[in-house]
Amino acid sequence: MLLVKQELLAALANTLESLSPGAGSKAAFESPKVAAHGDFASTAAMQLAKPLARKPRDLAEQLSAALLATPAFGQWVEAIEIAGPGFLNIRLKTAAKQQIVREVLSAGESFGQQPATGEKVLVEFVSANPTGPLHVGHGRQAALGDAICNLRASQGESVWREYYYNDAGVQIQTLANSTQLRARGFKPGDAEWPSGEKAPAYNGDYIADIAEDFKAKKTVKSEDREVTATGDIADIEAIREFAVAYLRREQDLDLQAFRVHFDQYYLESSLYTSGRVEAAVQKLVAAGKTYEQDGALWLKSTDYGDDKDRVMKKQDGTYTYFVPDVAYHTRKWARGFHQVINVQGSDHHGTIARVRAGLQALGIGIPQGYPDYVLHKMVTVMRHGEEVKISKRAGSYVTLRDLIEWSGGITAETPVTDPAEREAALRRGRDAVRFFLISRKADTEFVFDVDLALKQNDENPVYYVQYAHARICSILT
Repeated sequence: MLLVKQELLAALANTLESLSPGAGSKAAFESPKVAAHGDFASTAAMQLAKPLARKPRDLAEQLSAALLATPAFGQWVEAIEIAGPGFLNIRLKTAAKQQIVREVLSAGESFGQQPATGEKVLVEFVSANPTGPLHVGHGRQAALGDAICNLRASQGESVWREYYYNDAGVQIQTLANSTQLRARGFKPGDAEWPSGEKAPAYNGDYIADIAEDFKAKKTVKSEDREVTATGDIADIEAIREFAVAYLRREQDLDLQAFRVHFDQYYLESSLYTSGRVEAAVQKLVAAGKTYEQDGALWLKSTDYGDDKDRVMKKQDGTYTYFVPDVAYHTRKWARGFHQVINVQGSDHHGTIARVRAGLQALGIGIPQGYPDYVLHKMVTVMRHGEEVKISKRAGSYVTLRDLIEWSGGITAETPVTDPAEREAALRRGRDAVRFFLISRKADTEFVFDVDLALKQNDENPVYYVQYAHARICSILT
């Protein structure tokens, strides 16, 4: 029915243009909220009534007759009904609805694909700090980001997938310090270990694994780096470098298990070493968009809609976390990506106004509302009727790989050792995880029930869809 809609829309545009030059460019169909009202609806008569000094309903009568006289409407439309003040409710012939079957069969796997438009779009997603493996919240972001990329690419856009690594700052230093403590033989609960809710330490067992591999002088290789440990537990910089590479590899394994790939891994640290952060700050200062107060440098973000001005540079001389984000998005714009979508957790909501304010204050032509954001809420995992707690610091940690394996029926109690059977189980798990994680709007809470994902009945929507697909295939063959 795509072809049918295109032909009808072209006929509507030509008819509107004949009534009022320029009106054809605004031709559009709406989907009636009530199915009984027809297949398509048009409000064109009401929109044109005032500029043409006509009664909407009279104009609707004229427009209806003119449309039915066109070849496209004559071939595909059964009737046009005028409702209310001048709505046009369009009912299609059965042949028009069946036309979609011919289009699907003709196009095959390319059905729905659009030719290249020349438009570029950068989608940044996952972008997890390299301080632990990817958890199920990151999995939701990976599923959403990958779906957005696939959709935009199918419509002819050139899509660039980017992962932004926050490999600088306090969290990375905490990772290095925690690994060093483990390497020295200390563990959570010892007097030497930082304690308290806000203590700067990661308590997870994976920190001990990193420490042991560092002491063993192992080599880890990820998508963008390869690091061999020195084994010197006094060298905090060597520990930091190894720990980041180790967790980069872990995250790569999660992404590979989920079949998600990226075109580039962009490092936060590069924004500092290249001088881009400092350059952005100096440009804002020179433009008069900052001021000093209480020993800190502030951005006049209220000039651009923020609810209060924001600290850019703290008293200790370090930058607040949104400043490198401004420099990063300046770089995205300079690379020619004038469409940018960031898929992030809902905890980033407060960042949006200050990043956009910083970009506007630079005065380099970046439009308001750049970049676009898709914010998602976290995921609650239920298994065996109980919530699975997720905390990197506390050490209870469900990785994306765990969720894929569980959803495919692979557990410690039911291991799958045959390679072919294991790959089939992982594929089932991957399909289930992707389906569930994009089955709800991004900004809604979501409960992932592992037990439901394993059910082989119509309670499980994934199984239901897969069963329907299998039945359809059996009919076609």
